[in-house]
Amino acid sequence: MPHAPDTAAPGPTGTPRERAKARRRAELLAAAARLFAAHGYEATRLEDIGAAAGISGPGIYRHFAGKAAVLVEILSSASLFLLDGAEAVAARGLSGAEAVHDLIAFHTDFALANRDVIRVQGRDMSSLPPADGAEITRVQRRYIDLWGAQLRRLHPGEDHATARFRTQALLGLINSTPFSVRRSRADRGARRDALIGMAWAAARTPGGTARPEPPVVP
Repeated sequence: MPHAPDTAAPGPTGTPRERAKARRRAELLAAAARLFAAHGYEATRLEDIGAAAGISGPGIYRHFAGKAAVLVEILSSASLFLLDGAEAVAARGLSGAEAVHDLIAFHTDFALANRDVIRVQGRDMSSLPPADGAEITRVQRRYIDLWGAQLRRLHPGEDHATARFRTQALLGLINSTPFSVRRSRADRGARRDALIGMAWAAARTPGGTARPEPPVVP
């Protein structure tokens, strides 16, 4: 399952020192995401993050300038990872239906593997420094637009606004996983299939609200 790049284990490239630094950075980000998700950004101290990752004192500042920089990295890396994944799906030359299904599976895997990041995204975006928040929002809008473009191929009669609304509804469904899926691997596998199925059914449903036929007056 995909993870946001900076919360994943570092790869084998670089010198041993570089690999150790990358591993420490990833551990700090993972610890921060857990603490932010559990307690909120404002209630979490930078020292708490360092202690949770086994790093104390000035060692934290070798990786991040401050707590705000940690939050920016968590949300920025996740947003860019999702955008890259959506662009890769769009570039594969799939049909609209195939592309939408692959986007659903991709985002579902991300949400299940990054529950803490999803919680932080939902609660702490407003704590970002304004310039960083604006850039992350731009990336997220691009991600939504890529989804919308594929959904319009699936539903050619829908306009941009409807496709965007449908995208946000689908992502809302998938992003509910931090609140509804336990962490056990067995549970996650079963819920993954169910969640993809539900989102795919919603994606295929024609837009609009069905209205009951008026009664026939004899």
